[in-house]
Amino acid sequence: MTRLVLVLGDQLSPNLSALQKADKSQDVVVMAEVADEASYVPHHPKKIAFIFAAMRKFAASLADDGWRVDYTKLDSNENTGSITGELIRRAEAHDAKGVIATEPGEWRLIEALQEMPLKLHMVNDTRFIASHKEFEDWAEGRKELRMEWFYRDMRRKTGLLMEGDKPVEGKWNFDHDNRKPAPDEVDYNGPMQFTPDETVEEVLDLVEQRFGDNFGTLKPFWYATDTGQARRQLTHWVKHGLPKFGDFQDAMLNDNRFLYHSIISFYINAGLLDPLEVCQQVEQAYKDGHAPINAVEGFIRQIIGWREYMRGIYFLEGPDYTSRNVLKHDRKLPEFFWGGETKMNCVSKAVAQTRDEAYAHHIQRLMVTGNFALLAGIDPHEVHEWYLAVYADAYEWVEAPNVIGMSQFADGGIVGSKPYVSSGSYIDRMSDYCKSCAYKVKDKTGEDACPFNVLYWNFLVRHRERFSSNGRMGQMYSTWDRMKDERRETVLAEAEDFLDRMDAGDLV
Repeated sequence: MTRLVLVLGDQLSPNLSALQKADKSQDVVVMAEVADEASYVPHHPKKIAFIFAAMRKFAASLADDGWRVDYTKLDSNENTGSITGELIRRAEAHDAKGVIATEPGEWRLIEALQEMPLKLHMVNDTRFIASHKEFEDWAEGRKELRMEWFYRDMRRKTGLLMEGDKPVEGKWNFDHDNRKPAPDEVDYNGPMQFTPDETVEEVLDLVEQRFGDNFGTLKPFWYATDTGQARRQLTHWVKHGLPKFGDFQDAMLNDNRFLYHSIISFYINAGLLDPLEVCQQVEQAYKDGHAPINAVEGFIRQIIGWREYMRGIYFLEGPDYTSRNVLKHDRKLPEFFWGGETKMNCVSKAVAQTRDEAYAHHIQRLMVTGNFALLAGIDPHEVHEWYLAVYADAYEWVEAPNVIGMSQFADGGIVGSKPYVSSGSYIDRMSDYCKSCAYKVKDKTGEDACPFNVLYWNFLVRHRERFSSNGRMGQMYSTWDRMKDERRETVLAEAEDFLDRMDAGDLV
């Protein structure tokens, strides 16, 4: 009896659980480029091109390995436009009685598959270190779901950077060594850039035709689109970028978009790289004396700590997570998030980089665009959909908890113990953005004052009832209370004036 084996665009792994459950001699792999998946948010053209090109190459590798693969291109006349439509069409063609699918990373698609008129066998995604049950068992009974404690369990489970049951060098976390401000020079040339081959060029032409009006620059296109290329980028970064990654992972520069970052999240999240194998290669660099502990531990924490924790939160909290909005923020996302002009250099640089590369590193996302959105009171669902659309590594399971939880505090503190807000001083300390900004970061009020400075206090005052009792924020409220009444009135008035002008579409 023939069954269909669904492989999605972020499941491009030969060890995918659905493939492991299938019978190569009689089952048929189904892969499809469909309008529903390409357009449920206005995805960055680079993101669409990367996924389609990687899908086509992975399908070819499966066929070379002896699988029967039914692959539907976006411009096929027979394309039904949806994953479920393609499965139904292929089931009729092969008289298939059921579908084997690895669980998707978005509730939207899980529910669509469950509603199909086909027998569905959905299996767990074993590419992750923690299963849903393991995370649920860890979370049960805890008052606070802090990532640090989960991360330590993942270290114990994997054995990464462990000596028996103790962490190497006696500490679990070396984050205090990873907060150096931007260096004067960066002696790393960034990620490997791959020249598009015939498969990629064909996809680029298709994407340019169909999605050319989406926010984002399609060309030049330099991403890896198969596992071999992705592994070359990983090896390149481990050798040249990893040693200084830790020191400067939070830094930002006007004229350097990548600093020492790995730029492999695209490839891990799409399935081209195995996260545990990546961490083991990074750990080996530490064992070989090539990279310091702060860089290696900081990177491994991002993969087996934050990445796994984000997935755990997404599935634990359920399908309504992206609609949460405990702070009741309702302002529309301003046009400068879509490339409109702004005088705020930090925001302008982060958005321009996002437009050109479909990439920004975690501090640009958290403490520039995310920080601004939270201070300004922008609707977190709009913020969530923007991040999901514009970044090539964004899939809802990882993006939503990072945005709804960590960045926008819309979940009420499930992910973060306090909101990640700051004035312009943090951005000034960690970047060179402020030196070339139209605003003056040292000015706390006045026409030239950095908007982050007045918006910061405005946010705290708006939400005083919620946050004044937070032990990590009490000092800031004490500082506010010591200000003279006239100063406080000026700060709040200037913040409201800025927001009014932004809402009106004025240049801010």
